[in-house]
Amino acid sequence: MEITIQLPDEIASQLQVGDLSRRILELIVADHYRQGQLGAAQVRRILNFSSRWETYQFLKEEKAYLPYTEADLDEDRKILDNLFSKAFR
Repeated sequence: MEITIQLPDEIASQLQVGDLSRRILELIVADHYRQGQLGAAQVRRILNFSSRWETYQFLKEEKAYLPYTEADLDEDRKILDNLFSKAFR
């Protein structure tokens, strides 16, 4: 897919982004990751990162964190409590 964006020259020069096409793709991918529409493996493949760590670094820099609620924490805590109680009986 090819997308064309038209910007006035003075705005384009103010943006001072090396590869504007790449940057726009990164922003779209990070946003879709935040929304849970893409997984980390898909991000890696789309952006052609060489490692999982490069992908995680990119997501960290973009502040693209998956939502982790207090309810998620409570659920994880219950699971861990259950596992530990069985392991140390």
